[in-house]
Amino acid sequence: MKKLTKKKKIMIIALSTLFILGTVGVLFLNQAKFGRIPQGKRLERIKQSPHYDGQKFVNDEKTVTMTGDKNLFETTLEFLFGKRSQTVPDTALTVVKTDLKSLPQDRDWIVWFGHSSYLMNLSGKKILVDPVFYQGSPVSFVNKMFKGTDVYKPVDMPDIDYLVISHDHWDHLDYQAVKELEPRVKRVVTGLGVGEHFEYWGYPVEKLVELDWWETVDLEAAEDAKFVVTSTPARHFSGRGIRPNKSLWSSFVFNTPKRTVWIGGDSGYGKHFKKIGEKFADIDLAILENGQYNEDWNQIHALPEQLSKEMLDLNANRYMTVHHSKFCLAYHSYFEPLENAKRAAQESGKLVLMPQMGEVVYLE
Repeated sequence: MKKLTKKKKIMIIALSTLFILGTVGVLFLNQAKFGRIPQGKRLERIKQSPHYDGQKFVNDEKTVTMTGDKNLFETTLEFLFGKRSQTVPDTALTVVKTDLKSLPQDRDWIVWFGHSSYLMNLSGKKILVDPVFYQGSPVSFVNKMFKGTDVYKPVDMPDIDYLVISHDHWDHLDYQAVKELEPRVKRVVTGLGVGEHFEYWGYPVEKLVELDWWETVDLEAAEDAKFVVTSTPARHFSGRGIRPNKSLWSSFVFNTPKRTVWIGGDSGYGKHFKKIGEKFADIDLAILENGQYNEDWNQIHALPEQLSKEMLDLNANRYMTVHHSKFCLAYHSYFEPLENAKRAAQESGKLVLMPQMGEVVYLE
């Protein structure tokens, strides 16, 4: 038998390595937690959206995901392995552990769990937004929760009338959390296409309310008191795997018997803030993204100096900021967003709520 040359041996080893890595990659991406891109009737509905270009969802304004000189791969490597300062607290953060199931039904309140996860009681309806209680990335060793913030779990939640998912990124849609919550969730409110993940994960299609921007649904049409949700724009992107923007990223306005609340989701600054403020002139509480920003992605996450502009555009009575204090997804210090919120309050003249994680804030 003819012996293999050294060059051929190297080639065989290289091809074998590539095959193994490719197989591992396919198996990794095929895990249930990655969800599923829209298909069938859901895809047909998506194709009718004015915000879908035939291949993917697009923003109202021209938007570039990475605006810096580096591409996403280079930026990711720099973020994971580059030097950073004070992006993660040295000691455990203080989180209040509240018995959520014992809170009053007849008062409106909000409890923030860190990052973009919070629970609201509005006119007796429980609304849970973007609950991430286990993992904020596809792998446990990346994007770990800050020490002390891993306090709340699905078992701590009361029965949920409306589970709101602003978009399907890992730091907003936690596979394990929503799987555990399913038996106690009445309905899911989200953007077009995101329901595919939920149906794939075992949620009955009857529970899913998927909305395009500016679509409105009366969630309690059978009751005397109206409880209306409207999907409003955001300037962002979506995706859990290698195919981005197959589902829609959104913000939401809840019109309830007592007040109007705007749930901002993730968004760069844009014209949609003023448009939302003009269309909904009676917003009592607006919840804004504030954190994980950087000049390299300044069109998909608002910069600190834009926070007060958003407040003035929306013209809400009061604000609360989220998307901070639980994960490190950018280069700024972990406490900087709190300073941004204080400065934005001064610049805008607006009231900004700044609760501790787990603290109950009553909306009187």
